[in-house]
Amino acid sequence: MAVYTEVSFDEAAQFLQSLQLGALTDIRPCAGGIENTNYFVDTDQGCFVLTLFERLSAQQLPFYLNLTRHLAERGIPVPAPFENDSGNLLHHLNGKPAAVVSMLRGKSQLLPTLAHCAKVGAMLARMHIAGQDFASTQPNLRGLSWLNATAPTLLTHITPSQHSLLISELAYQNHVAASSAYRALPTGVIHGDLFRDNVMFEGEALTGFFDFYFAGCDTLLLDIGVCLNDWCIDLATGQHDVARAQAFLTAYQSVRPLTSPERALLPALARGGALRFWISRLWDLYLPREASVLKAHDPTHFERVLRQRVLHPVCLALCTC
Repeated sequence: MAVYTEVSFDEAAQFLQSLQLGALTDIRPCAGGIENTNYFVDTDQGCFVLTLFERLSAQQLPFYLNLTRHLAERGIPVPAPFENDSGNLLHHLNGKPAAVVSMLRGKSQLLPTLAHCAKVGAMLARMHIAGQDFASTQPNLRGLSWLNATAPTLLTHITPSQHSLLISELAYQNHVAASSAYRALPTGVIHGDLFRDNVMFEGEALTGFFDFYFAGCDTLLLDIGVCLNDWCIDLATGQHDVARAQAFLTAYQSVRPLTSPERALLPALARGGALRFWISRLWDLYLPREASVLKAHDPTHFERVLRQRVLHPVCLALCTC
């Protein structure tokens, strides 16, 4: 977890009262995330999440906050942001842009079953459809252009074997992005970071998606690839779990069937999703920001996933969906 900007009890109490969210009774840092400062806050009116944004600018943030409100209005279970008396969803606290959102029920399922994977697949498809009429646009800030710009800064920090993998995979992804099949892929709003710890369940009932601060406009297939790389693998080895992938993809396609270009490029975009998180974790490890509490994610995990994706491509035919 990370705390870049400390917030005292009194500071949080005054801030929450200004939003008419009641009297603060408890505040504690969130155990997770390395991009923003997050606190769980309890008041006499309920439980909320307070976020201070450390990288995203005040100009970028309305996209994310308006997106979650848009999705909530269309029945997607997401944290609802709270506005002030002027109707603004974006606030400021201790010199940083800030927001307060509702806390979802349940807990993350870190050992997902086939049923959990199916629920995530179906809800992701519903989210993709619900986002089609969202009026705002913003590029995926961790998309291919970011990968191309960031990779050179990492090359002096990694081994020759890692250097070779990073350069060859980045070249492959640029080659794919230049193809006519890629240009035919459906696009829209993607979550971009829908890992196991960003989904809540009560038993097998999915109660919400959260942490949309990597969302942006990109190919919908990239979102699917990111999910397959987390929900449908063996975490220790990075190997593809066919049964969980089948459950996920069958449920997704029951809501939004994949197009022919999507079916053809699923292996490539699964590799692209693995590359994106390998590079971002290398960046967080070797070029970290100062924080009161910070534990960077292990980049070797997504190196393993990427190598598995290269050696054993995700095959839609094997998923029989």
